[in-house]
Amino acid sequence: ASMAAVRGSLYLCNGLRHICNRNGFKVISLASNGLPSRQQRYKSLSSGDLDLDEERPQFPGSTKASYTERLEFHLPEENPGIPVYRVMDGEGTILDPSQDPQLSKDTVLEMYRKMVMLSTMDGILYNAQRQGRISFYMTNYGEEGTHIGSAAALDPRDMAFGQYREAGVFLWRGFTLDDFMNQCFSNDLDYNKGRAFPVNFGSKEHNFATYSSPLATQMPHAAGAAYALKRAGTGLCVVCYFGDGAASEGDAHAAFNFAATLDCPVIFFCRNNGYAISTPTSEQYRGDGIASRGSGYGMATIRVDGNDTFAVYNVTKAAREMCVTESRPVLIEAMTYRIGDHSTSDDSSAYRTRDEVNHYRSNSPITRLQRYMLNQGWWDSDKETDYRETAKAQVMEAFRVGEVRKKPPLSDLLTDVYDTPMPHLDRQTQYMLNHVQQHKEQYPNTEVFMEEK
Repeated sequence: ASMAAVRGSLYLCNGLRHICNRNGFKVISLASNGLPSRQQRYKSLSSGDLDLDEERPQFPGSTKASYTERLEFHLPEENPGIPVYRVMDGEGTILDPSQDPQLSKDTVLEMYRKMVMLSTMDGILYNAQRQGRISFYMTNYGEEGTHIGSAAALDPRDMAFGQYREAGVFLWRGFTLDDFMNQCFSNDLDYNKGRAFPVNFGSKEHNFATYSSPLATQMPHAAGAAYALKRAGTGLCVVCYFGDGAASEGDAHAAFNFAATLDCPVIFFCRNNGYAISTPTSEQYRGDGIASRGSGYGMATIRVDGNDTFAVYNVTKAAREMCVTESRPVLIEAMTYRIGDHSTSDDSSAYRTRDEVNHYRSNSPITRLQRYMLNQGWWDSDKETDYRETAKAQVMEAFRVGEVRKKPPLSDLLTDVYDTPMPHLDRQTQYMLNHVQQHKEQYPNTEVFMEEK
């Protein structure tokens, strides 16, 4: 436990350092930015506060409890389940007009187009991996609503930390099809300089930290970044996306606890898609999902229908307002379903049935939003056909251009770690250069070994 706490502290510090260095923030006191301090909001119980004549538990570990003479265990199976907030039913009908986000026609159409574009790109890149043209890919089928609904409700300056299945957030923020292709093909325009396998997206321009493949490592970083934003008085927040499987990692506990005790303005957005690769949620936890953990950490919590794009928008918008005005973390659990395989390294038919997948496919977020637009008279079959053809053409053009671009110079393998060249790297550079020269037939791009970009 102590080692986990130490590791969590290091991640928190790294996240704080990342956001401060990135934006040049000046750290100021909490009092000067008008935010209530943790001590002001949660006054600790001290010996001077104790009223020994009052018949109530007076222990520093719990200030809300009362005494009872009944020996009763609180059993989780007897607690009511946390409800799932929704705005639309499966047919795209608004159930309660007061919950209609009142988005403009243009905004709704743009949300739908981004979701279709993402799905189209997924299909093409998935097939490209099967053809051996890229090494790896992860689709987003079934979870598009969690991406677009949340991204549309955030300030694009809010720092985002993701797991690996949030491509739609990038798309909404302006990450282009070319950017996606450059990363997946690891060419010379890849922001990662070819040093990460496909789908490990990241962009300083779009305020999205680069993915790290190990689960949950982004969560303590997000808490640290949010703490930095709070200290800087920016009025911004952090959003941290993660899956139900990542919630089983120790880093999730560290992030939740740091964020709650330090009053960090961070939205923890859980995409509960039913599976942690091949492990179903029935084997992942025994409690009421991930949302049930929120109150235990002292976080505001809500559960939402992740296939209802409007509901996700409303919840994220309200959570952001709570984060920045009250300086506190919020946990959102979006209930959705991963229609595709976990990745191109997975065959989900080994652990779930086709009927199960088809059931959820018929009520995907794209289908539901399309039904809403049809009900409004904003969409029809001709527009659907035309746009899908347009989306496919745009993706294929970006694919064509990205695939044939040259690879990054090999010298990029040795940069961006040390501020100044180190002797051991100089030795490794010479060793690599000699090796490449001896085996030129295996390295067609030797001419760009030390190319300046």
